[in-house]
Amino acid sequence: MLLYLLQTLLWIVLLPMRILFGLVGKNFLKLVQTEYRWIIVVPFVLPLSLMYNIFTHIRNKYIFYLKSSPKRHQQKVDKVAKFIRENADEKMCTGRPGYESTSLFEGKYKKTMRKVDLSHFIDVLDIDPKRQIVRVEPLVTCGQLSHVLLPLGWTPAVLPELDDLTVGGLIMGFGVETSSHKFGLFQHICVSYEIVLPGGVVVNCSAEENPDLFYAIPWSYGTIGFLLSAEIRIVPAKKYAKITYQPFYTTETMLDAFTAASHDTSNDFVEMLAYGPNKSVLMTGVMTDNAEFLKIHRLGKFWGAWFYKHVEGFLSAGTASSVEYIPLRDYYHRHTRSLFWEMADIIPFGNHILFRLTLGWLVPPKISFLKLTTTQELHELHEKKHIIEDYLVPISKLPAALEMQDDLIGFYPLWLCPCKINKTPVRGLVNPHEGEEMYVDIGIYGVPPSARPEGGDTFDFLSVHNNAEKFVRELGGYQALYAQTYQNREDFAKMFDLELYSLVRAKYGCDKVLPHVYDKVSREARV
Repeated sequence: MLLYLLQTLLWIVLLPMRILFGLVGKNFLKLVQTEYRWIIVVPFVLPLSLMYNIFTHIRNKYIFYLKSSPKRHQQKVDKVAKFIRENADEKMCTGRPGYESTSLFEGKYKKTMRKVDLSHFIDVLDIDPKRQIVRVEPLVTCGQLSHVLLPLGWTPAVLPELDDLTVGGLIMGFGVETSSHKFGLFQHICVSYEIVLPGGVVVNCSAEENPDLFYAIPWSYGTIGFLLSAEIRIVPAKKYAKITYQPFYTTETMLDAFTAASHDTSNDFVEMLAYGPNKSVLMTGVMTDNAEFLKIHRLGKFWGAWFYKHVEGFLSAGTASSVEYIPLRDYYHRHTRSLFWEMADIIPFGNHILFRLTLGWLVPPKISFLKLTTTQELHELHEKKHIIEDYLVPISKLPAALEMQDDLIGFYPLWLCPCKINKTPVRGLVNPHEGEEMYVDIGIYGVPPSARPEGGDTFDFLSVHNNAEKFVRELGGYQALYAQTYQNREDFAKMFDLELYSLVRAKYGCDKVLPHVYDKVSREARV
């Protein structure tokens, strides 16, 4: 409810500005809302985002310790199941507005289908230390999980880095983190799911109970059933992440070190930021309760440099490695304040020391509020000039994938994160070719140089997407589907294994009620 109130307040506050800009001229308004977004983001979006975050933090902590969540959960489940039974003959989708998701794009299907309200499924339900399991509802966020679990000495085995990412999105979509080289994708630390199927039947599924459903759910985007809760594997947490930074200046040495670190299970965390074809910093980490005082880096403090800029500074250290001890929660959410590096385009002076000291405590803006202030012009620019992609490729094919990225897109920094993908007893949408295999997530987030005026503005977005997807497909890789795919239906079926998915949809009568996953993630399905 508070989110909707703040959204309304944001609209009301911005109305006089829109009227003023309208008097000055529409072109001026477009200029402000596209090239000078900070004029709206800094005085309006940032304060409202802070208000919302404070409220939700207090609310979530109070509700959890009140221990009323399990009873309330069952009431919510009964209500949703009844709604689906009463509308069993209609096409359905979740009622979550597009602006609340982390994707830049909204589904067209939202305008024509019956919406299932899951907005109240936001609670941590139970923590079972003996089983090392936490049970949560689908709209619980990564920030919420770390706030609840870390003080109790636990952490999810895989905890993606942005505060606003939800458990449901990580399961139904895609979730990876720097511990994924040990534990796999977020779906691989899930023990069971509670699902409401077409017809309003609520079922539990796991590797032992309804295994076909359990292995078909990940990456299915709510096209088999609606997620009501999940049990997630947790591991003991320690106070700090001891991070070793190692700069590299050649592609060969970078790839050798990254591959070795990815296969080394003594590392709790592995990631690399590439700042160019021959410039990168490898980060490996272990959890520890002991830290050298002078090497503690409290990364979460608002006055500190954005993490990716901090990491870039190690490139000036020559070949020497450096060690820091980062409080564990600060480490987990190290990319949140700068939204990796996207904030540099939204608030160009955001990493300046004066801004950080005076207004850094307001950062980051809530993604949903950013999307609410996105104009149609800016949305079209995003589609044509902005790359938001995660490509999963076998680590053995990483050199070819990086060469493709440099030739086709040429964007830096890149986020490189290794992830183990296990061969499961029942094959789901994403599978290794032979047994267990190490993949690498190549994260590309931003506007390529060729799409900027100073780069000639020659970026051909359609050609780039088509060629990149074709290349990843030929490497035996996968494309994260939270953005949008430019593949046609036939090529999509070559990239993803649809055999089990199709069987499960037929078994549970999904075709009549829920759209196909391709019809939710393709370019034609999103605006």
